[in-house]
Formats: sequence, C-alpha cells, structure tokens
Amino acid sequence: MNIDKTLNVEELRGRFLKHTRLAYRRLPLLEQPRILNIGCGPGQQTIELARLSGGEVVGIDTDPSAVSRLQKRIDQANAGDCIKVIHVSLFGNKFDDNCFDIIWEEGVFHLLDASKSFVECRRLLKPNGYLVMHETIFWLESTKIRLPEFGFKLMGEYILPKHSWWTDYGAPLKDRIIAYRDAHGNASDFKKLAQYESVVASIESDPDRSDCGIYLVKRMGGCGQQ
Repeated sequence: MNIDKTLNVEELRGRFLKHTRLAYRRLPLLEQPRILNIGCGPGQQTIELARLSGGEVVGIDTDPSAVSRLQKRIDQANAGDCIKVIHVSLFGNKFDDNCFDIIWEEGVFHLLDASKSFVECRRLLKPNGYLVMHETIFWLESTKIRLPEFGFKLMGEYILPKHSWWTDYGAPLKDRIIAYRDAHGNASDFKKLAQYESVVASIESDPDRSDCGIYLVKRMGGCGQQ
C-alpha cells in the first residue's frame, strides 16, 4: 500500500500552489526564463512554475523515488522540452555558472547549510537573477541579515495566512492518519506513517513557528552592490 497515495499528501501540498502563483507574479516579467527548482519532490511546483513562466524548469532532488515520479509525469504530459528532472543535490550539481534566471525552493534551505546554499545559488544565478525561498518566518528572520554578505538583496516578501501550515496541511493530515490507523493499524508503511505523525506533532505543538513567507531575493552585481 502506498501511504502517500492513501493519505493523499499531494492534495494537501497542492493547496499551497496558490501561494506559489501569487509569489511568482511579484517577480519582474521575464521572457521564457530558465528556472532551477531545488528539492522538486514529485513535481507539483515544478510543473506549476513551467506553466507560469513559459520557460524551462530544471527540477533537482536527492530522493530517487520523487525524481522517478516526476519523470513519469513529464513523460505523460510530453513536457520534456520545458521540464527536466535530475537526481542530484544542490551541492553536487554540474551546472555552469550564471545559467539560471530564477532559483526556486520551498522548505529546503532550512535543512541545509545556509552559507553554502547562498554561495552556490549566487554562482548559478545570472546577474540580477532571483532566488525565491518559501521558508518559515522564524528561519528567514534569523538569516536575512546575512544576505548582503553573500551578494543578495531582499526585494519583496509574500506572507502566508497565519497558521496555514496547520490549517491546510497539519490538521487534515492528522485526521487522515487517524482514519488510516483505525482501518489498518500498523499493517504497512509504519516508518513512513511515523514520519508524517512527527511532522504533524511538530506543527501542532507550535503553529506560530511553522508560519511561512515566500521571499524574493535578488542577486546583486557584486557583494554589497546593486
């Protein structure tokens, strides 16, 4: 039994695509931009970014199963000309310098080394390119003071409704897990189920800490320069 499919986790994550759309529309108009989507997962936001931009989107992820699922979606949609997916980490890529107009990540950077992430994103972005981060307000507020150090400037932000990660994700996922356990107990996918329960418990224990924003950050011409 596929626990992700049974709990319909993608439907819950899909509820946040409306915020992806609103944030993208706050970027300057770019004609057919080349976008790097870090931590693309099974590709909901990757596909949405391709639709929004009309450009090329490259999704990268370290989870081979997620990469495989996205590749199947790309093949089924005959979207190989505009969407590519690669099983690689941000720090293990072989992309050329200055090769992306936009880098987009949702909930990835707080799991990584912030200094290494910003250095690599600056390398990959074209001058005046944009880094877009969907992160917790708590993480970003403690990190954004260092942006000029890495040659970036915060240009705008879009704050999600308060406690939306609990209301739209954590609470309904908790209900689905309870229903699953009532029906199946620990019959299958116990480890994955426990992981989801841990995520739900973390959000529920402190919904304020899970409040997020989407931050639009511009690569400056040189460190500390416009």
